[in-house]
Amino acid sequence: MKVSIGILLVIVSLGLAACQSAPPAPPTEAPQMPTPVCPTAVPCPPVVEPLVKQVPFEAQWSASGHNKADALAFTYWNESEEKAIPVECAKCHGEAGFLDFLGEDGTAAGVVDKAAPLGTTVTCVTCHNASTAQMTSVSFPSGAEIKGLGGEAVCMQCHQGRASKVSVDQALEQAGLTTELDKTNADLGFINIHYYAAAATLYGTQTKGGYEYDGKNYDAKNDHVEGFDTCIGCHNSHTLELKLEACTTCHQGVASVEDVRKIRMAGSEADYDGDGDIQEGIASEIEGLQEMLFTAIQAYASEVAGQAIGYNPEAYPYFFNDTNNDGSIDESEAVFPNRYQSWTGRLLKAAYNYQTSKKDPGAYAHGGKYIVQLLYDSIEDLNTKISSPVSLANARRIDPGHFAGSEEAFRHWDADGEVRGACARCHTASGLPTYLKNGVNIAAPPSNGLNCASCHDDLATFTRFQVGAVTFPSGAKLDFGNPDANLCLNCHQGRESTVSLNSAIQAAGVQNDQVSEMLNFRNPHYFAAGATLFGDEAKGAYQFSGKEYVGRFLHVEKFSTCIQCHSAHALEVNVQECSGCHTTVNTRADLRAMRLNTQGDFDGDGDEAEGLAGEVQTMMEKLYAAIQQYASTKVQAPIVYDPHAYPYYFNDTNGNGQADPDEVAFPNAYKSWTPNLLRAAYNYQWAQKDPGAYAHNAKYILQVLYDSIQAVGGSVSGMKRP
Repeated sequence: MKVSIGILLVIVSLGLAACQSAPPAPPTEAPQMPTPVCPTAVPCPPVVEPLVKQVPFEAQWSASGHNKADALAFTYWNESEEKAIPVECAKCHGEAGFLDFLGEDGTAAGVVDKAAPLGTTVTCVTCHNASTAQMTSVSFPSGAEIKGLGGEAVCMQCHQGRASKVSVDQALEQAGLTTELDKTNADLGFINIHYYAAAATLYGTQTKGGYEYDGKNYDAKNDHVEGFDTCIGCHNSHTLELKLEACTTCHQGVASVEDVRKIRMAGSEADYDGDGDIQEGIASEIEGLQEMLFTAIQAYASEVAGQAIGYNPEAYPYFFNDTNNDGSIDESEAVFPNRYQSWTGRLLKAAYNYQTSKKDPGAYAHGGKYIVQLLYDSIEDLNTKISSPVSLANARRIDPGHFAGSEEAFRHWDADGEVRGACARCHTASGLPTYLKNGVNIAAPPSNGLNCASCHDDLATFTRFQVGAVTFPSGAKLDFGNPDANLCLNCHQGRESTVSLNSAIQAAGVQNDQVSEMLNFRNPHYFAAGATLFGDEAKGAYQFSGKEYVGRFLHVEKFSTCIQCHSAHALEVNVQECSGCHTTVNTRADLRAMRLNTQGDFDGDGDEAEGLAGEVQTMMEKLYAAIQQYASTKVQAPIVYDPHAYPYYFNDTNGNGQADPDEVAFPNAYKSWTPNLLRAAYNYQWAQKDPGAYAHNAKYILQVLYDSIQAVGGSVSGMKRP
């Protein structure tokens, strides 16, 4: 221990000596290290409440066809080589394609620019986005555009089909078959309208989804009552189901879709398929016509096209060669290589309409009458070429007049887009209620005939509008004494009268047999039965000065108004009711043979036993002959008449006494009117346009016809004026 201490002392002393002998070293500063800065912690994002905590109607939509992810409509292309939905299909078979069509993906709107990816359905954003919120119009395959739409516009973009009359006509033109309709062409293939084209069915001739035959008229949009005349008015927009509970307001006993198929509205009292049953639903009527058309298609294919045909609704392209000629297509025949290829133009038109009727399973409700017309016309066309035509003898193409939406009374204004106010009261579904409420009418859109709300003020109880005295064109205020019956008088009164003709003649300032350029034919209008019935009280027909005329025809009390003699919907005469007194009456023809207690040979043909209809008819013929004789000799401007072409009277340019096609044109309208010629021509038209005048007021119509013959210098020898 002592040694160690000594050694330590020696070492210390040596160090001290060294320090004393060496210069001092400069001080060294410690390096300054940067002070580390702790990073600021990034705050956690705040929890944002979703704008929509719960998607409205998600459960309803999830269970609907629009979200049926395993449906063929969304999976058809899964096994395709491209593994994508083609451009021509993408619009309606998934979210991406429709958004592309709308331009919501940044591309041009109105077209699909690219194939769409697989795996989407019709989602919420498909129908609910900025573009659909502003959508008010839809363009159809025919090129027609329907404007002024609401939320239903979105539905109609896809439920419109992919073909039309225009498509079929273009195919026939390309194949060179526009005139040779019974010539087969291997290049011609079946044209498919596609599936669930409900909007095309609903809008009828406005969009021409079906094949409409040239020269035929077709129903326009099926105007159901307000609130139930659009896609979303009748269907739940998320479940797609019918709003059945709402249907029961008017249609009692409707609890299922099958019940809807049985519905037959009062405006459909026609036997469309001719099977004698007018109680069955419109769906059954269509099925009957479908069977008839398919029979005609098969007959035509075998007899004219030379190859038997069959149909399979589940296999594309639907029509196949019936190789074993058994009338049906079995599994081995329903294959693409066996597709039907012996098409003619006539066969293609009919097959297209057959498919159109088949691929809209709700067609009976969407536009049943339009489908009826397509099927009927297809049968009629094929019948012209087959050895055993399918009988249409008992079938009916159109409805009774009030509901005949395809006819001129309702289609006259289609090109104008609106029915002018002077015509809207009686030629639109809403016209009469508007008039009864306001006393006037304004222009209204064309409609597809009348509907329930035209005459009924309550669609639950179906009570009719109650109407007091009705003002006629002469200024007379007339009343059946029955508010129900008075309703009919608002339209069935004509639009001219003795008063208006006298005013026109007075303004022209000419005498009875003087021609005046200021005179034009004045049309009394059609079915003015109310004015005929009231006779001198209404002064509807022209009544000559100094003559006496009978007033209202008073039949027995139970049959003295419109609705007592006519069915309010079918408009037919209640013939069976007549037989209570007129024991020989069983048909409408029997009515024309009735004479009541009216004695005399009015028309001078020597037959005092013929019916009053015969007396009126012969007197009309004699009046027309007198009119032509007067025009040729007195006026020296021959005249002819055509009951179907406005303004009805034309110059007989070739003097043959017949209304030839080249003469029946508005520029050739008759202009050489004298007061007497105008009066007689007016009364002739009155009798023509009230075909039931012999029953409504035979004495009155015979009086005005007799006086008219005299006015134009015709002979009344042998005739008797009632």
